[in-house]
Amino acid sequence: MRYYSLNQQAPTVDFRAATIAGQAPDGGLYFPEHIPQFSPELLANLKNMTRADLAFEVIQPYVGDAIPADVLRRICAETVDFEFPLVPVTGQISALELFHGPTLAFKDVGARFMSRCLGYFSQQQTAPVTVLVATSGDTGGAVADGFLGVPGVEVVILYPSGKVSPLQELQLTTLGQNITALEVRGNFDDCQRLVKQAFLDPQVLAHRQLTSANSINVARWLPQQFYYCYALQQWAHDTVPVVAVPSGNFGNICAGLMAHASGLPIGHFVAACNANSAVADYLRTGTFAARPAVVTLSNAMDVGNPSNFGRILELFEQQHAAVSRLVSGAVVSDTETTATIGRVHQQTGYLLDPHGAVAFRALEDYLTEHPEAHGIFLETAHPVKFPEVVEPVIGAEVPVPVAVRGLLSRTKQSVLLEPEYAALQEFLLR
Repeated sequence: MRYYSLNQQAPTVDFRAATIAGQAPDGGLYFPEHIPQFSPELLANLKNMTRADLAFEVIQPYVGDAIPADVLRRICAETVDFEFPLVPVTGQISALELFHGPTLAFKDVGARFMSRCLGYFSQQQTAPVTVLVATSGDTGGAVADGFLGVPGVEVVILYPSGKVSPLQELQLTTLGQNITALEVRGNFDDCQRLVKQAFLDPQVLAHRQLTSANSINVARWLPQQFYYCYALQQWAHDTVPVVAVPSGNFGNICAGLMAHASGLPIGHFVAACNANSAVADYLRTGTFAARPAVVTLSNAMDVGNPSNFGRILELFEQQHAAVSRLVSGAVVSDTETTATIGRVHQQTGYLLDPHGAVAFRALEDYLTEHPEAHGIFLETAHPVKFPEVVEPVIGAEVPVPVAVRGLLSRTKQSVLLEPEYAALQEFLLR
């Protein structure tokens, strides 16, 4: 498999080069030259395959010969060695729970896969690699956990000060070793802008070999196809599902669209947005306008100019009509988010996190107009990560899972950074 830049001004590369570089030298995101097709045998045997075998079959065409098959099988097995249960919530709606990994967030899959790929690639070179990543919440913790202690890899995480939850902040600021957290006095878009500038800075690139662990990196983005396959493995209805995805930087839903393009039977996608509605507005009007991010209760989705939107357009050959036939946009306010958490908990006993609540509400509204359909929403983070939102609504504390109890006694360690590129450049040139 070869990858080309969406900016069309850089040479094509293989999976290894795309993973190590993060983004193309012309500033574009990498995109595969063709979309592999799932074999009829894979689709027929989907429900009988192990998670690890299914992951290998999905990702191997994208990796090609960059990683030997036996190594890739091990990487896949380690990446998905936890549960992805599809849990009925109502008669029409089920939750695909993606928070059973080590940091209680869906991004564990991409981070674990990429860290293991990069660990393999680092054995073949002497120069250390710096993973430079911006996070609006869960990416930072997942990347920190996935890359902790990987030889030859240093991780630098930028996160917006005061705009991630306390538990999210502890996950990315308390590990030490090869992990450094930069606390930016700004929002996620500031963090993402700084990261993009660093990747285009000749001085920094001469000093460090940079790669990114955001979903701009193909090794972080493409494994998210696994979620949709695991959902279909457990799907019990005769009709194909509608899938609602809480969407911020749009890597997750873009991966789902890639799986659909490969032949996975999904009837429709709902891009569930909070007040940061640039893509939802595009789906409705055909016009895209980036805008400053707005702070909401579903903080991981607070992205005003989502990077992966360009990949979605590429997949649909820049045709609004083609995108909007398969994908609907929905905008859910903070008031609607908290009301949904309370109502669903009271009526069903199921506890949503704010991001899952946005997706549930968006799916619920879609199914009201399509009552014959059944749907799945992606529950992307454990509600314990957002106690300040969830607990006042349900009037009780969210039990803390064993996996993160030890974090609560750790001390945050971060480096404060102004939202100016000169400050990040100075840090990276040390």
